[in-house]
Amino acid sequence: MAEAHQAVAFQFTVTPDGVDFRLSREALKHVYLSGINSWKKRLIRIKNGILRGVYPGSPTSWLVVVMATVGSSYCKVDISMGLICCIQRCLPEGCGPYRTPQTRALLSMAIFSTGVWMMGIFFFRQTLKMLLSYHGWMFEMHGQTSHFTKVWAFCVRLLSSRRPMLYSFQTSLPKLPVPSVPATIHRYLESVRPLLDDEEYYRMETLAKEFQDKTAPRLQKYLVLKSWWATNYVSDWWEEYVYLRSRAPLVVNSNYYVMDFVLIKNTDIQAARLGNIVHAMIMYRRKLDREEIKPVMALGIVPMCSYQMERMFNTTRIPGKETDLLQHLSDSRHVAVYHKGRFFKVWLYEGSHLLKPRDLEMQFQRILDDPSPPQPGEEKLAALTAGGRVEWAQARQAFFSSGKNKTALDAIERAAFFVALDEESPHYDPEDEASLSLYGKALLHGNCYNRWFDKSFTLIAFKNGQLGLNTEHAWADAPIIGHLWEFVLGTDTFHLGYTETGHCLGKPNPMLAAPQRLQWDIPEQCQAVIESSYQVATALADDVELYCFQFLPFGKGLIKKCRTSPDAFVQIALQLAHFRDRGKFCLTYEASMTRMFREGRTETVRSCTSESTAFVQAMVKGSHMKADLQDLFRKASKKHQNMYRLAMTGAGIDRHLFCLYVVSKYLGVSSPFLAEVLSEPWRLSTSQIAQFQIRMFDPEQYPNHLGAGGGFGPVADDGYGVSYMIAGENTIFFHISSKFSSSETNAQRFGNHIRQALLDIADLFQVPKAHS
Repeated sequence: MAEAHQAVAFQFTVTPDGVDFRLSREALKHVYLSGINSWKKRLIRIKNGILRGVYPGSPTSWLVVVMATVGSSYCKVDISMGLICCIQRCLPEGCGPYRTPQTRALLSMAIFSTGVWMMGIFFFRQTLKMLLSYHGWMFEMHGQTSHFTKVWAFCVRLLSSRRPMLYSFQTSLPKLPVPSVPATIHRYLESVRPLLDDEEYYRMETLAKEFQDKTAPRLQKYLVLKSWWATNYVSDWWEEYVYLRSRAPLVVNSNYYVMDFVLIKNTDIQAARLGNIVHAMIMYRRKLDREEIKPVMALGIVPMCSYQMERMFNTTRIPGKETDLLQHLSDSRHVAVYHKGRFFKVWLYEGSHLLKPRDLEMQFQRILDDPSPPQPGEEKLAALTAGGRVEWAQARQAFFSSGKNKTALDAIERAAFFVALDEESPHYDPEDEASLSLYGKALLHGNCYNRWFDKSFTLIAFKNGQLGLNTEHAWADAPIIGHLWEFVLGTDTFHLGYTETGHCLGKPNPMLAAPQRLQWDIPEQCQAVIESSYQVATALADDVELYCFQFLPFGKGLIKKCRTSPDAFVQIALQLAHFRDRGKFCLTYEASMTRMFREGRTETVRSCTSESTAFVQAMVKGSHMKADLQDLFRKASKKHQNMYRLAMTGAGIDRHLFCLYVVSKYLGVSSPFLAEVLSEPWRLSTSQIAQFQIRMFDPEQYPNHLGAGGGFGPVADDGYGVSYMIAGENTIFFHISSKFSSSETNAQRFGNHIRQALLDIADLFQVPKAHS
């Protein structure tokens, strides 16, 4: 059979006459092409490394400098002021290529030109880094840009005008600054004032003052030293201590989900949709490897750090007893697939060529048509990745460190990503409010054994052609996977397309080797561990209440008529909704990004402020004039926007305090203040979902091409997790999570309060609304 010849490069048989070798030309051809492809990748990486290393210079600019130097020499003008002659005297005489004076002169001019060119690159880079350290533009009112900022923007454009590659700006990005301790303490006390009574606030103020005067100066010195030495003083500790050292299950607690387009459907055929999507993902990976993706730019001129993209593919979280490890491979030529309790390995390439969508559709259809049953212990195997990390680490070492189990596990962990073929068909029906929530639950945890929660992401394909992602959080934050998802959905819809019958375009190659079934030998002791992990994960999943809804009365367009930022509008509405829901305020977490700095990730915006609580209390009392309420709202909005900008520019609160806490643990220093701050629960954890990072299509021309964003589980047992996407001008999607085990929370009740809060604030400004 053709598959057998493609699987091995040669076979041999021992006979009385000796050893009889039988070579497979087809297999050797694929091995040869694979090697060629590998060398091409290496050469591309070398070329990109050179081009990235000399940005904003280029080989062309070097040639211009050399020609200018040589030209001036022939015109009897010494622009080097004698340096070329000095270089010429230092060159060895009388042998080799330096024999003639003309050759020595040309070589001297080339050396001088290269030095000038490299100094120019260094100067331009340092100048660009200095310019990118300016963040005053963020604090200027819209439409009131200062002359200084206009000159700054012109200089940034000038220095970054040559088309950059993905990582061209990395060395020009400034480092995340370490805030001063007094500034952080002041902002912290300001953030907790509306949450504490006078006695509690005085106690916290005393603890903070004692920490600032006695303990903090020593800790701060170590932190400043780290900021000089390390690329980013936060990110490595954040990844290790917040994510990798956590021993809690990933499902619900850490992983988050992303939804598909919900208002349109390209095809109902599960395998066809996967064929296009997987092909588009590998196209994206190829662009990523070649650095052909444009860096994300704020205002179109300020580059964001791209380092998180490096581990998007070929990455797996490996469990450990004390801490996990992120394993990233430079390349992977297959995906791992799960269907009806069986695991498969699907090759993405034939030789050096990426499989076309129609071929991938055929491969996935072969899996769907495969009638073979799961092997003993195979069906719920992935539940190990959903249970406790220590139990998974112990099982991995005991049962998966050798033999066929290690080979099969390697095939999953070394895959580009994981694919789950589900038998369910969730989808969003605007007439059925519960449909979006059921879709979200399927993506968040599935049945707890049909997702490989350790992979950088699991691509989930439902039977009706609907898709989604379940994403591990340690390697990157949500905007990174959002960038990939926008590219993939846009490519699927506007570039690849489908036939009239819903299949991928083109004709399949039936000679391709069938997907490889992974083989396991799972003993009963391991099956018991799998079942235990499954029970832990199921208990977590069953406890999650998820309420997702589309808010239709208005979106970003009408919010702007209130002369406020859409994010501030929603955050203040969340404060009003929470107070109506719980009768009190709570510590609120909103994630903001710090990607304007090198290797920046996130910072916390503490959205519950004195200004927002004053507005909420006035709204609840109902006795204030509309003009007074408008004034209180604008003050709250202005405060929120200022805090968000401070967080984005490195002047946040929580990452600084977190790092001081880590240093105190290294030094064995006890700090009651830090211990209390780091133990405070976030009962309202919120995040806005980024969108339109890539302009794959015009949203005004295609208003129904909307993803519904995504969501995550609640951070506190008695709290809410809220993510929202302000989807264009006319709608907002919300994803609200809580726990059934808490008698104080109810996700649907809170969602209804959010709806009403948005409408009530809009009424203050007499914003006309569409019908719900």
